[in-house]
Amino acid sequence: MKKIGMVGIGLMGHGIASNLQKHGHALALFEHPGNQPLEALKAGGARGFSSAKELAAASEIVVTVLTGSPQVEAVVTGPGGLLEGLRPGSIVIDCSTAVPSSTVRVAAAVQQAGSRFLDAPMTRTPKEAAEGRLNLLVGGDAALLEECRPVLQCFAENITHVGPVGAGHGMKLLHNYVSLGMVTLIAEAAACARRSGVALDAFAEVLAKGGGGGIALERMKPFLLANDPTGLKFTIANARKDLDYYNAMASDAAAAKEIAAAVLSTLEGALARSGADTFVPELVTLLAAPRG
Repeated sequence: MKKIGMVGIGLMGHGIASNLQKHGHALALFEHPGNQPLEALKAGGARGFSSAKELAAASEIVVTVLTGSPQVEAVVTGPGGLLEGLRPGSIVIDCSTAVPSSTVRVAAAVQQAGSRFLDAPMTRTPKEAAEGRLNLLVGGDAALLEECRPVLQCFAENITHVGPVGAGHGMKLLHNYVSLGMVTLIAEAAACARRSGVALDAFAEVLAKGGGGGIALERMKPFLLANDPTGLKFTIANARKDLDYYNAMASDAAAAKEIAAAVLSTLEGALARSGADTFVPELVTLLAAPRG
């Protein structure tokens, strides 16, 4: 069993931590205001730390599950951060969503400190995190992935090695661009349907039987049919962040991004008219509102 430190016990991180604990690993948790309640994990033996440096010193593996690149950089390389406490030969596994160019810099700093690094962002939802059934997209050394696989299998159903350091985060952004792009397109079409007098139950039924069917539509259906946004518990704020990261990655690669830029613009406009906790399916209502 490993001594594992975790930074970021949010909706996804809590499920990861719970499954690591169920498999017998000793957990150290970084305590900060963004965490979900820690009582159950502490009751199971997890130790809380108020210092990332001290958490790193107590861990063989550190798993980070943070909002984005600025948070990862601050926790790893900032004052009192993980770099100051990492054990020689220890491993940092970053399950956050991040810009690949930032990931490469963070990995280099970790390696220079005598530790090792994998980027292993996730797909799926908090439900699968709690069930130990996440998908992981792993960038880094293949041999290191095999060394870490028994730990990753505690909370992941599918683990795919996609290339060197940074490739995992790149693949996550590609995945989220496609999935969020499809959801945004469906939301805009549903908004047009609503304003044009087309019943949304008919809209959903016709798409499902034709070229519009698929996971994106299934996640939007509860809102289309019953104004229930919980079919996709992902906020517009996070969607905007992910599309911003994708556009940054595309710019770094000098790749085409006209459609991605339009999706980002749509999400930015919706975020300006909503709250930070508004879920993506609620785009339908926001986009159907009269245009100023």
